[in-house]
Amino acid sequence: MVSISNKILSATINPLGAELTTLTKKDIGLNYIWKGDARWWGKHSPVLFPIVGSLRNDQYTFEGNTYKLPRHGFARERNFTAVKTGDNEAKFVLKSDDESLHVFPFDFQLELKYTLVDSALIVNYTVVNSGSKELLFCIGAHPAFAVPLESQLAYEDYYLEFEHRETSGRYNLANGLLLKQYEPLLIDENKLKLSPDLFVKDAVVLKHLKSDWVSLKTTKSQHGFRFTIAGWPYLGIWAAANAAPFVCIEPWQGHADEVDASGELKDKPGVVLLDPSRVWQRSWVVELF
Repeated sequence: MVSISNKILSATINPLGAELTTLTKKDIGLNYIWKGDARWWGKHSPVLFPIVGSLRNDQYTFEGNTYKLPRHGFARERNFTAVKTGDNEAKFVLKSDDESLHVFPFDFQLELKYTLVDSALIVNYTVVNSGSKELLFCIGAHPAFAVPLESQLAYEDYYLEFEHRETSGRYNLANGLLLKQYEPLLIDENKLKLSPDLFVKDAVVLKHLKSDWVSLKTTKSQHGFRFTIAGWPYLGIWAAANAAPFVCIEPWQGHADEVDASGELKDKPGVVLLDPSRVWQRSWVVELF
């Protein structure tokens, strides 16, 4: 594990998957990240690369060849090289190799950088095309936050508050694939109450929101967080079935295949086409209170 800290926060990151495992506000000793109990879901904050969600038939086609990839890709199961660049900062690097090229025929370098600034954690994603041909990829974040944050509170005490009033339907998943129709969810409103019933149909998938941030709040405590999603075209909100005590806030560049997807990698919604030697960057920020 790699540990970073400043005067207000501390965090630990596992080089396996470059996965954030704890994020603690020191003055109250409160870890905001889900503990990873395998009874519900054994992860904390996996990186989704080089795809987000599931592929139709777990496969895709590129230049006439067919490749298989599991849900959310392979990066979350690979060991990154860790470089601690300061007391409050660390970088993790994954490069393409023979194993990755077998299922994803592109040369790449993926970097995750974690930086603590005051009461905020900044997570930067950098993808470098280290090859001689165009790189096609999707990428996403999947951080899980403990809900309730405090033991005396209940899951239903919390709600998500968006920066702006939104009118947005949710796109549901069927066997891991995205349905093309949506159902109403937010109708000129900026609050979404949390409840286990919200996730009976799997994740809530939202597209092209106006808001640059979403907060977790409760009227029964001053503690929660603001999560910045600016620059990401899609947002997933998820918790495991059977009243799992967490919520995932997931900014995505790309999403699961639609039920009638062609299977061509270049046709995937949100796919990034990156020229040789070019760099793609995005970040998310969570500020604790």
